[in-house]
Amino acid sequence: MIKKRLLPLLLAVLLTLLLGAETLAAVDIPYDSYIYNYRGYIEFTPAPYIPDGNVGGIELGVGSFNFPRGMCVGPDGRVYVADTGNNRVVVTNPAMTEAEMVITEFTNTDADGVRFQDTFNKPWGVTVSERGQLYIADSDNLRIVVLEEGELVKIIQNPQSEMLEPDFAFKPLEMGVDYADRVYVVAQGMFEGIMVFNAEGDFTGFYGTIPVQVSLWQQFWRLFSSQEQRARQQLFIPTEFTGVSVDKEGFIYASCIDPQGTQAAFRLNPKGEDVIKKGENGNLGGDTDPVPDTYNVYSGPSYIVDIVVRDKGVYSLLDRKRGRVFTYDNEGNMLYIFGGLGTQSGTFRLPSSIAYSGDKILVLDTDRQEIMAFKETEYGRLINEAVGLRYDGDEKEAVEKWRQVLTLNENLELANIGIGKAYLTEGNNEEAMRHLKLGMNRTYYSIAFKRYRNDILKENLGNILTAAAVLLVGLYVWRKIRRRGRRKGEVMGDE
Repeated sequence: MIKKRLLPLLLAVLLTLLLGAETLAAVDIPYDSYIYNYRGYIEFTPAPYIPDGNVGGIELGVGSFNFPRGMCVGPDGRVYVADTGNNRVVVTNPAMTEAEMVITEFTNTDADGVRFQDTFNKPWGVTVSERGQLYIADSDNLRIVVLEEGELVKIIQNPQSEMLEPDFAFKPLEMGVDYADRVYVVAQGMFEGIMVFNAEGDFTGFYGTIPVQVSLWQQFWRLFSSQEQRARQQLFIPTEFTGVSVDKEGFIYASCIDPQGTQAAFRLNPKGEDVIKKGENGNLGGDTDPVPDTYNVYSGPSYIVDIVVRDKGVYSLLDRKRGRVFTYDNEGNMLYIFGGLGTQSGTFRLPSSIAYSGDKILVLDTDRQEIMAFKETEYGRLINEAVGLRYDGDEKEAVEKWRQVLTLNENLELANIGIGKAYLTEGNNEEAMRHLKLGMNRTYYSIAFKRYRNDILKENLGNILTAAAVLLVGLYVWRKIRRRGRRKGEVMGDE
């Protein structure tokens, strides 16, 4: 009888174990996710994003991609791919289930007014303006082609200026367009900065620059070098920008390859000045060096090739060297890191471009010739929502999200810092101190401590003043009594 009763229970347990094994297999992730703590050490975390399928030209019904280099998501959610080797631009629907358009040519007009069908030559980058115009970096044709619904709007080419060398060849690679249709262009071999063109397509100057970093040893050595030795030494010229992205406020985000590994992202204001925040550790360069051997054999800092601005001041960097996606908030705090190189599904071979679509991150892999999609997990969603709520000023809801994050990763300093900042904003300085200490944030902890100290002084000011007054009166009375005692002693001594 007992055996008959136990049989269903055993079957239920066995079924649960089997389902659990299937669930674990279903969420098998081919890369590690991690973050750096305040000491600069790696701490592994739950995955913020997991693979959500790949799509290439065959799946879209247009034949294989060939060395695709650029990708963007338009305001309408459609995905645009610069299929470089095939000299075309492929436009997919927002779900990336089919190609809505394949652009291989457009109607142009020559100097004599004769219309002809023009074609692309190694289109490298693509972007779409707020009004829906498509900008194509037609690199080997040395121009930018602007189309609207497949019709030519204008061509930007052969910029003229005293700031440019007479033999300068304009080869655009990446672009960004702001609300006023100003075009910010990363051009090959252009070290002076990002090239800016107005709405009419005229070159107006350079925007932003990457500071040159020369070591003390290099400076010292050059002092004693001959002219010939200096000529043979490395030229200390700025690094080229690698990616451009424009936010809704018109700020320009740009990425570069930073040999120092400390700053590969810039946020440029209308004057071209870098106003990006660097967070507590001041590192916006991706991976530090060295990284654990479990990752790969590559050494040195990250090789950042692209940047994308997301919602609420969040932005992501794409690292080609190790196949990482690094994400930061508007204050320069690292939120999470995921991705990796490999041959498994969900890993990269040669990542070249990154985009953002809804709750998904898209990465274009040139070698795989595919768009790789990654969807947010519960862990990633909670972090994104907490950061967004704080960005909007809703501290109360942000705290609740951060508390949920801590249930998934109790060691996350960022969550404690987020809670501490929220308490600091609402004036609960004692709780702010507690969480900021757990988050190891010295800057905000000092602010909370000073405010807490001032609160204590204000609350006890009456008692402190009363005690001081009593002490002063007591001291005065004591001195009076002491003086009288001395006088009596002197009188008695005289008698």
